Amino acid sequence: MFGGVFKLAGYNRLVLQQAVAAITRYNMFARTARVGVAVSGGADSLCLLHVLSELAPQWELALTVLHLNHGLRGQESRGDAEFVREQAQRLGWPVIVHEVELPADGNLEQAARAARLEFFHSAMQSARLDCVATGHTRSDQAETVLFRFLRGSGTAGLAGIRPATRDRVVRPLIEVSRGEVEQYLRSRNIAWRDDSTNATLQFARNRIRHQLMPQLEREWNPAIRETLAQTAEWARAEEAYWETEIDRLAAERLTTERLTTDGFVFSKAPALSGLPLAVARRLVRRAIQLAKGDLRGIDFGHVEAILALAAGGEGHGRVQAPGLDVLRSFEWLRFGILGSYGKVDRAYSVEATVPGVVRADAAGVEISLELIEKPETLDSSHCVYNGRVGYFDWSRLSGRIVLRNWRPGDQYQPIGRSREEKIKTLFQEFRIPIWERRHWPVLTDGESIVWARLFGPAANRAASSGSVTVLRIRESEISRMASIK
Repeated sequence: MFGGVFKLAGYNRLVLQQAVAAITRYNMFARTARVGVAVSGGADSLCLLHVLSELAPQWELALTVLHLNHGLRGQESRGDAEFVREQAQRLGWPVIVHEVELPADGNLEQAARAARLEFFHSAMQSARLDCVATGHTRSDQAETVLFRFLRGSGTAGLAGIRPATRDRVVRPLIEVSRGEVEQYLRSRNIAWRDDSTNATLQFARNRIRHQLMPQLEREWNPAIRETLAQTAEWARAEEAYWETEIDRLAAERLTTERLTTDGFVFSKAPALSGLPLAVARRLVRRAIQLAKGDLRGIDFGHVEAILALAAGGEGHGRVQAPGLDVLRSFEWLRFGILGSYGKVDRAYSVEATVPGVVRADAAGVEISLELIEKPETLDSSHCVYNGRVGYFDWSRLSGRIVLRNWRPGDQYQPIGRSREEKIKTLFQEFRIPIWERRHWPVLTDGESIVWARLFGPAANRAASSGSVTVLRIRESEISRMASIK
């Protein structure tokens, strides 16, 4: 993609060649790209900055140095920011330094990572960057794979650090070891700053780096870092295949549309339980990712519990996990963010204009009402509700029609029934999932229910062949019902 030969000796040439190979292999960015370079001041990020600075003239790169000050180490953090400013100025690149205050409670590492990604995305927009490069190395890759293995990750986690992500974060040094980075800097007499928190054993990753990894090298496998990095490559290739396959299956078996669109993901339980186990597990993970935005806190046990919910007999059930709520009702599974359902007020009541159109956004339904004078073609077949269109005898209505949500205790007598039925009973008969009932639309005439979605007009208000003026109601969905296999 880029070409060119670097006439440099030793680690200078080795690191540059490895970076070029990674950039080319993973298509990280093109010639003339505008690249943000995340620089903390440590060895890895400083090496990245100098490597890309050397490539810049030949590849016509425009670099912008990015530094995020978490403010966790007081004066030391401020010193890092000033050091990065000086390095950017010396190399002639613009610099963006941003300060953020992390929450005092919760997982500090996760909060710092989220803050960095937010900073990167903001900088990509404000500085019109094509991507942001970070200084992750092959050594980081090995430590990440081991860390995730110890936590019980599957092959998706064992794929480790992605060389290039969908949100345009790239890692040009992913084939370079930490030792090679330091040799590169020393050969050029480039000093770097050491983060004091990297030495503390408070964080699990530091314990892996300073204790577990050296022990494994001494007692088990001297090439353990290379072995783990190769494991990541193997798993990443597996994941690349599976991502394409799961994309296809997700389009067939998952939907974000049911009778309403609320940010939830739906699947039919048999669509999961009927799959080979390896496929079903991955499809569940995809549903979770679509519903909550990530897979943080989701482990093997959560996925297995959801599959058990799908495989169980008909009825209702629930599985909760960090940030996730999965409900089963009849043959449907609904994936959503924990607590999201109860936060939304579903109650509504809208008076309809006749003729006219009335909407219930919460129910995802629109009702059109049309008066037909002397309907010559109306016969008994029109009096049977077809699930979309119904007919009323206008003379049997008061004229004040209201569209509202179902309420506990509601009942009426639909066409074809010998007596009044509780709508709750009809929900069971028609297998309406529990999450759709709260905002289920009904039409009232005064205090009486004269129509309910799917169940049709009331028998004592329905049109007949002798009706002079007919009110036709036509139901349409605001959001299309997706087809599920």
